[in-house]
Amino acid sequence: MEYSPKLAVLLLLALVSAMAVTAQNSPDDFVDAHNAARAEVGLGKVTWNATVAAYAQDYAEQRRGDCQLIHGVNRPYGENLYGGDGFGTTWTAANAVSSWVSEKQYYDHGSNSCSAPADKSCMHYTQVVWRNSTAIGCARVICASGNGVFIICSYSPPGNYPGVSPY
Repeated sequence: MEYSPKLAVLLLLALVSAMAVTAQNSPDDFVDAHNAARAEVGLGKVTWNATVAAYAQDYAEQRRGDCQLIHGVNRPYGENLYGGDGFGTTWTAANAVSSWVSEKQYYDHGSNSCSAPADKSCMHYTQVVWRNSTAIGCARVICASGNGVFIICSYSPPGNYPGVSPY
């Protein structure tokens, strides 16, 4: 095979791109984004938990084929999902957590309720800031179609109990 400088540059760019996407989806990326939201309301930090992360990875692998944002059944942990098929593969940990935290605008702490329009929710946000959830594990997979991602964060202990304030 003949050496091609153009091919070498393309391969290097592809490798750097892949490394950048991976670097934006590390455990620290998920934990730091959660802890920033939790600090805003005076909560302690969550930490990464390998057991919870293994559960999240297993469920992400199960959803890789269709990338449907369907919550697991009989799951032992709280759960937030993000992404979907048909939307590209550039979404990151920061995009997912930012989306969940953006629901803060719909949460009324005084009444402990979502004041969102019918098509909005605040339940992803309340799971992020659930005071008793102290460990997380998250996973991100590329959809089988190659044109989407499935991102999951699992929370231990789970939260979002009806009538209970998250913080």
